[in-house]
Amino acid sequence: MIVKKFQAPTENEAILKAKDELGTNAVILNVKTLRQRGVFRIFKKDSIEITAALEEKEFIKNVNKNKPELKDEILEDKEGIEISNNQEKDEKTSGSSNIDLRADEEIDLNDPKKIEERLDALQRIMLEGTTNKSRTDRPKPRKSPSYDLNSEDLFIDNGKIYSKEEVESKTKTTKENKNEIKNSTKEENHVETSANDKFLKLIYKKLEDNEVDKIYIDEIIEEIRHSLRKESNIDDILSAIYQKIILKLGKPRTIEIKNKPKLVFFIGPTGVGKTTTIAKIASKFKLEKYAKVAFITSDTYRIAAVEQLNTYASIIDCPVDVVYGADELSESLESFKSYDLILVDTAGRSHKSEEQMEELMELLSATNQFKDVYDLEIYLTLSVTTKYKDLVNITNKYKCIKDWGIIFTKLDETCSLGNIINIKMLTNAPLSYTTSGQNVPNDIEVVNEQFIAKQLLGGNQ
Repeated sequence: MIVKKFQAPTENEAILKAKDELGTNAVILNVKTLRQRGVFRIFKKDSIEITAALEEKEFIKNVNKNKPELKDEILEDKEGIEISNNQEKDEKTSGSSNIDLRADEEIDLNDPKKIEERLDALQRIMLEGTTNKSRTDRPKPRKSPSYDLNSEDLFIDNGKIYSKEEVESKTKTTKENKNEIKNSTKEENHVETSANDKFLKLIYKKLEDNEVDKIYIDEIIEEIRHSLRKESNIDDILSAIYQKIILKLGKPRTIEIKNKPKLVFFIGPTGVGKTTTIAKIASKFKLEKYAKVAFITSDTYRIAAVEQLNTYASIIDCPVDVVYGADELSESLESFKSYDLILVDTAGRSHKSEEQMEELMELLSATNQFKDVYDLEIYLTLSVTTKYKDLVNITNKYKCIKDWGIIFTKLDETCSLGNIINIKMLTNAPLSYTTSGQNVPNDIEVVNEQFIAKQLLGGNQ
């Protein structure tokens, strides 16, 4: 394979140069922009360099096409330059136009025959003098290799003749260098196209340290990679990743009381802080929005669960109903029709227990008859400290329940918030609230996408 580089002000001009020299079958291996350097680079335009290649067969074919007719030519090796007979005759003829044709004897200008004889004699003298001078003054020419001009094994390139053996030797050398040229071209491309990689690797490591799953890190980085300039600074890249994370977290869904009373179920595994979260939300609505709030609890399995909710309810002066099944839940909902917000605390369910999941489904089914009365919402409450693998199993188990939002608790007990974006991107369920302590009602807030994005990228740690 013949590989050459061509430079020109534009890509099209460089390609034309390549095709003029290598032919239309040339293959473009690489296109590279050569940027001007130095103080005066602003006054100079960048140029384009392309790397083109042509198979040896095509190269030899093109060379043979351009082989000139050698019938009237004489090969003369003077420092590697071939001069043809026709060329030599033209030079001598042009030189004779400056010869002084005057003679000592007078010529009858009315006799054309004498004039012609005189001119022929002068021309012979001139030719003999020139030949003798070239033989005496010219250094002895180097012995050139002899070629059979009728052989099909001769090739011409850039005006020079090569034998088949010389072409094969040149081709062998080219093949040996082919891999090196390709590797250097790939390295140049890598430097140009991946100048941002060192910054992206740093960001990748930071997200990985915050326990963001590798699948989602790759997804985020790939989505912003093509929008970056080739040589973006770290601030531009961080800004792009930051904005992408905020978009992935999405707009939070919160509890809002509108025309109908709001009925809110809190579901999730044991020990994630559902009861405390319910008390915080109830206090917010009771103290800040002056809403009429009521509690319903079906958590009769956990010791002191009812007492804990009763304590919170007595502080903010809200009624509490304890239910043991779907029928009792219907009775409670009937009695709380005049309230603005009814918060239902369900028992912590093991995602491995089919029986407990069936009980939860029965409670939710009991709300169907109150669709016209209540606006139903369901929130899956999860702890951000739970292992991601367990969170995946939990969310998969609750897939049978449609349209739930996510509340993350215990943000104060971890330094890694990767699970928040992991579960968001896994389930595509809307995020709602986060809690970060036991204080009621202060330690709860609507999901702050900007805060989470900053924490994931290593800010304020």
